[in-house]
Amino acid sequence: MSSDPLEIFLVTAPGLEHFLGEEARAAGFTVTANVAGGVTLKGGWAEVRRANRELRGATRVLVRLARFPAAHPAQLDKRLRRLPWSDWLRADVPVRVEATCRNSKIYHQGAAKSRIERAIAETLGAEVGPGAPVAIKARIEADVCTLSVDTSGEPLHKRGLKEQVNKAPMRETMAALFLRAAGYDGREPVLDPMCGSGTFVLEAADRALGLSPGRARSFAFELLAGEASDEDAAPAPTAPPEIQHKFTGFDRDAGAVAMAEANAARAGLGDHCRFACQPISEAQPPEGPPGLVIVNPPYGGRIGAKSPLFPLYAAFGRRMTEAFAGWRVALVTSEAPLAKATGLPFAKPGPYVDHGGTKVRLWQTRAL
Repeated sequence: MSSDPLEIFLVTAPGLEHFLGEEARAAGFTVTANVAGGVTLKGGWAEVRRANRELRGATRVLVRLARFPAAHPAQLDKRLRRLPWSDWLRADVPVRVEATCRNSKIYHQGAAKSRIERAIAETLGAEVGPGAPVAIKARIEADVCTLSVDTSGEPLHKRGLKEQVNKAPMRETMAALFLRAAGYDGREPVLDPMCGSGTFVLEAADRALGLSPGRARSFAFELLAGEASDEDAAPAPTAPPEIQHKFTGFDRDAGAVAMAEANAARAGLGDHCRFACQPISEAQPPEGPPGLVIVNPPYGGRIGAKSPLFPLYAAFGRRMTEAFAGWRVALVTSEAPLAKATGLPFAKPGPYVDHGGTKVRLWQTRAL
């Protein structure tokens, strides 16, 4: 394989690029740009493996393999068959191809996909078809073809630890970046009074303990060829930091609380998290210093209509004011009127973020 640095692309939900870039820099990666839908890095295959295992906010890690002119099918075929596929892919591992075409003379995505599949099958000898564990992504735009390999496989929010979820769950990768956007650095208590299956609470505890988000899953890079799949030397084990505070979740749904407790136990976080079944009106901060309250309540577009939600948001705001002096509050919602119904002194909300097709924003206060 070439010793030149790889172009690595970290995918994230549009609107969260800045915070993923922050995380990657803090983790020691060489960030080259924040772009629409992600962050670009320079590095080697070791960085690709580490990004998959350690970054909390990336949805996928793609590696660019090649970029070349492709103004007509014959040119595409010729360039595809010159590529060193065996440097990247294994003949014994099936491959699937995903193709998009925009503003190009090659405009038929199905035809482009078929040509790439045929080139891989005939030059490498690998089986090619849907459902394969390794994906090659092709983009033909303005008569230039860019080929990348998805080194993650399953989306990275699938940590392999959370088997139970409730309605409209927030993905772990998005929760991790909203926590970062809210100023959470792993050194303060976090409480979610509408915790559902516990995503915010578990992500906060995981980060505080310095645990790898990819510790319980496999990745597509393990099925690639040569250096891409090489195992890195295991880092010397370090003792988890001493944590004096608990991570707390409440929910009025006993089933959701049971899910959260089971997920915490499966992730090895049961000793650090406490969950209880109770309504917003009874929420109490744990003993110890104040920290961050972060919540992803219903906002009408996901579960139910909006009008019945105004009393819920108002009750949330009242309880924060009454019982959570000194705590910061962060709230994710798609509806500015609902955020304002809390009566809390929110600053200007953060950027719009695509949450499953709904545009949401993070609203934050300073310490109450």
